[in-house]
Amino acid sequence: MDRALDTRLDRPAERVHRAGLSPVRVASALALASWAGLFWFLIGSGRTSLYLSSRTDWVVPVGAIVLTAALAGRLLSLRTARPEALTRREALAIGLTILPVVTVLALPPASLGSFAADRRSSLASAGFSGDAGDISSGEVTLVDVASALRSGEGMQQLTKRAGAEVGFVGFVTRDPGMPADEFLLTRFLVSCCAADALSIQVRVVGAPPGRFEADQWVRAEGLLYPLGGEVIVDATLVEGVPRPDRPYLNS
Repeated sequence: MDRALDTRLDRPAERVHRAGLSPVRVASALALASWAGLFWFLIGSGRTSLYLSSRTDWVVPVGAIVLTAALAGRLLSLRTARPEALTRREALAIGLTILPVVTVLALPPASLGSFAADRRSSLASAGFSGDAGDISSGEVTLVDVASALRSGEGMQQLTKRAGAEVGFVGFVTRDPGMPADEFLLTRFLVSCCAADALSIQVRVVGAPPGRFEADQWVRAEGLLYPLGGEVIVDATLVEGVPRPDRPYLNS
């Protein structure tokens, strides 16, 4: 009887001794904290527009709130009465989950530039389609140019606007062998995020020779002339401008 009593008295002490932090739960809490912290960082730094279009940037504040709530719940359940060993497979999975966070924080806050423009699909080779009906009147925008480049009807309507005064903002890219007073004014069009970006390019002629470098943001004003499969702007004014708060256009 004394032995049975001693056994019963020992059990609570054994349970108390075993209770402690779960490595698995601590690791998952770190993953949640890293992603929640990233979303709050994007909000505070204003970098959301470098990765998402304006129609999908709601994901960041919603994700920040949801992940913060999930993190709070996980922090309240870090201790467990039973040991939960963190396996190598679980550690690898959590590490891969955190890797994108480290990558975003480590890279400089830059939008897609000329390097990406040379390697991304352009509107001429991608499946973008726009509303050509908007090209026949009103201000001509780069989105209108994108629609025209993908639509025969759109290009016909844009051709009727030849000689129209336009003003486009984009960054400078150059093809090998281009004259010194010409460059390609480039802007990216996104549907969801930077991963699906397509480049829009118009050829600017009559620019000040050698004044603008690759990836420099400029505003080019002049007369629009669609010619074959490209759009030309005969520049009357080209000036450097800061990168827009939203460097990508929405498709």
